[in-house]
Amino acid sequence: MLTKGPDLMHPRHMKLLDLLCQNGRLAVTELSAKLGVSEVTIRKDLNMLAHQGLLKREHGFACMVASDDIGHHLSFHYENKRRIAERAARCVQPGETVMIESGSCCTLLAEELCARDCHITIITNSAFIASFVRKMRSARIILLGGSYQNEAQVMVGPLVGLCARNFKVDKFFLGIDGMDERGVKSSDHLRIEAAQAMAAQARGIIVLTESVKFHRDASELIFPYENIRAIYTDADVADSDIERCQALGPEIVTAAKRRS
Repeated sequence: MLTKGPDLMHPRHMKLLDLLCQNGRLAVTELSAKLGVSEVTIRKDLNMLAHQGLLKREHGFACMVASDDIGHHLSFHYENKRRIAERAARCVQPGETVMIESGSCCTLLAEELCARDCHITIITNSAFIASFVRKMRSARIILLGGSYQNEAQVMVGPLVGLCARNFKVDKFFLGIDGMDERGVKSSDHLRIEAAQAMAAQARGIIVLTESVKFHRDASELIFPYENIRAIYTDADVADSDIERCQALGPEIVTAAKRRS
């Protein structure tokens, strides 16, 4: 796990993930040619990214992980998600305790907070997040109990709420599957229940999401807009979407534009 500086991943690694997202499977020789580095360097990159669960290794090839695996969601549009996480991390104060639900942007937020070495404590129901930051020197994680969802690597069920009641925090961060005119949505009823139980122990709900989800539907409402303090998203969000959401309650905060 990389633990130095605010830029936790080399730009080459981001380009590698983008190539893999576009193609699904690429040979080491192809990646070497496209990225302009040796095959030895590419193999080292792939080993590191595979260790983080962002891709799979096959003999002579790299592949995307299964589409229902949390690692797949994390590696897809990685750089935008990294920028959202970096921007959201600025609202967390040194020494603060926060709650973070599962999701790819939330995972990168947890990593960013741990990398800043500001004595942040993270309360989460995501075993994936706990594992993702486990080797970082300043990682301070409280993992809530519950029933384990294997693919998402997240705890759900009534025990999550019972554990969460032991804490009070200012900020609860969560990821979403989509949005509509009422609020933010998810397609997993059990994760919705867990998120609502965690949010009940926080003074403010903060959503981290890519702008594409402003126009993506999901089956169930998690929170109406009036219950949300802020939505952090990427710079591609439309002005009309910003105006519509802010009129309903939450502040919309955009991350920096992607480097060309």
